[in-house]
Order: sequence, then structure tokens, then C-alpha cells
Amino acid sequence: MTDQPLKILVVGATGSIGRHVVAEARARGHSVRALVRDTHKGRALGDAVETIVGDLTEKASLRAVVEDVDAIVFTHGSHGNGKLGSEQVDYGGVRNALLALDSRKVRIALMTAIGVTNRTGSYNQHTEAHDWKRRAERLVRASGLSYTIVRPGWFDYNDKDQHKLVFLQGDTRQSGTPQDGVISRRQIAQVLVASLTSETARYKTFELVADKGPGQTDLEPLFSGIASDIRGGPDAVRDTDNMPLCDEPQRVRDDLDAIRPALTSD
Repeated sequence: MTDQPLKILVVGATGSIGRHVVAEARARGHSVRALVRDTHKGRALGDAVETIVGDLTEKASLRAVVEDVDAIVFTHGSHGNGKLGSEQVDYGGVRNALLALDSRKVRIALMTAIGVTNRTGSYNQHTEAHDWKRRAERLVRASGLSYTIVRPGWFDYNDKDQHKLVFLQGDTRQSGTPQDGVISRRQIAQVLVASLTSETARYKTFELVADKGPGQTDLEPLFSGIASDIRGGPDAVRDTDNMPLCDEPQRVRDDLDAIRPALTSD
């Protein structure tokens, strides 16, 4: 673990999780660059945060955004527009940012969702959000960059005494309700930012929920207590194999091929 300050790009900085990530990163002594869609929203983050306008759906607009950063935290979401929004934003935003790096090495923290491997539920059938978020995870794993992928439970459904962080693997909780697990937005941000300076968090994917009890300040035992992903594999270490690469759309397979040579392993 290192205490060296980082320059962190927050994608989704003005969203409900992104704002907490910005605050957590600043509190830990990191400098923050926020990707925003317009300068008015960016001003709400405060003068200490560098804001830069860009469009996640346009790779060319992201080249200046990713320049000189040490790490990227992805907390963005399509929040509507159905299957098209899921592909263009949840997935396309990650693809475009990774390609815009153009061989530069950064640390990645990607937020997706608990239940992301559930393909048959009504939510995914309607939006394909799980499928596209999972494909975004696969891009990050294929990139060769150091990463941590966090799949949080239901935001802020936790009770006042429910802050003990729990890391799970295998994505087995798939009711599509808060029974799958709950977690505060602030603690999601805590885990995402802490992962960027943790050696034991590298190449790991996990679901994040909270149990009854106080929150932990030292997350190293949690990071070290879970299994690493299989390097070169498409999915998290204990995920169900229910989305074969051979059945994926050609454009998705092409993106994976483009990501692999575009970035080099560390």
C-alpha cells in the first residue's frame, strides 16, 4: 500500500456516487479531475477540483480528459435510454476511455453492480444493463492495466447500524431486491478510492455489501482476503460461465481485440 498522492480522473463525478468519490479522494490527499458534460455542473464540485468537459460516447473528446492521470474511477451510468444507453454509456464509456489512453498505464477502479451476471431477470431483459456492464468489466480485464472492480449492493438501503463492509465473490445474490445486499454511497466511494493505492486489491472483482456493525477503516484485510481474477480470463474468478465469448456480438469481440494491443501489461 502506498500513501503517494495520485491524480485521479473521476468519470461520473457529478453523480450520486461520483460526488462521494471526489470528496473521499480529496480527503485522502489526492488531486481530482472530474469529467463533466457541462461546466455548470462541474462548478458544484468546488474550486479545488479540476473539471474538464467531455463526452463518454466520443473517444476523441476523451484524449485530453485522460492525459496525465494516474488513475481512473468509473462511477457513471446510463440512467435511461434502454438498451442503447446501456451500450453507449455503461459499456461505451469504458471502452472509449481505455482506448483514449493510447498505451499509457493507469490504475482503474470500476463500479458495476451486484447481480451483474444475472442475464435472465426482467431488469436485464428490458435494459441489457447487466450484460453491458459485464462487457465493460471484460474490457478492463483485457486491458492489462491494474484494476479493481466493485459490484455494490443497493445504495443507502443500509440501516444506521449497518456499516460493516463485506466483500463477496461469485455474484450469487440475484433476487434483484435489497435482499441481495445494501451499502452506503459513502462507503462505496471509500472502497473505490482505497483500492487505487492497495497492492492487494489489484486484479480483483467483488460484490460489496454491509452487515450490522461499525465500518472498518483499514480495508487491507478485506482486499487480501478475496481471490484474484484469473489473468487473461474474461470474467471474475468465481462468476458463472453464462456469457460465452463465442456468442458475443462481433462488435464486442472487435473491441476486446482492439483493447488488448492498445494497452500493455504492467
